[in-house]
Amino acid sequence: MQPKDKRVIDKIMHRIQLILQYCEGLHYEQFTQNTMISEACVFNLLQIGEVCNKDLSDELKKKYGNVPWRQIYGLRNRIVHGYDEVQLNIIWETIQDDLPILMNDFADILKNEFQNTD
Repeated sequence: MQPKDKRVIDKIMHRIQLILQYCEGLHYEQFTQNTMISEACVFNLLQIGEVCNKDLSDELKKKYGNVPWRQIYGLRNRIVHGYDEVQLNIIWETIQDDLPILMNDFADILKNEFQNTD
């Protein structure tokens, strides 16, 4: 793995933590009505997709094929290119269902690859 992979994963995990904090205690209706929170979450998801695609090494992505790299970048594309506009229900489901799993996946990568490199 490349040394920059650790920095990128740290940034991704930070963005996931921000999103989860923004949405803590919210219901879907509150999320959709609070444009500051929903747009902040969308922006952070966009950034996660971008760095997963461009900044992580291919070696790391191949080794950890359990991480849904294509779907992460696909969500980024939907946001950026506005395919059928951003559907907040999909964003909400991603936050609620997928981000906690991704956080664990990235924590496992850090543990497996970089635990002795600090």
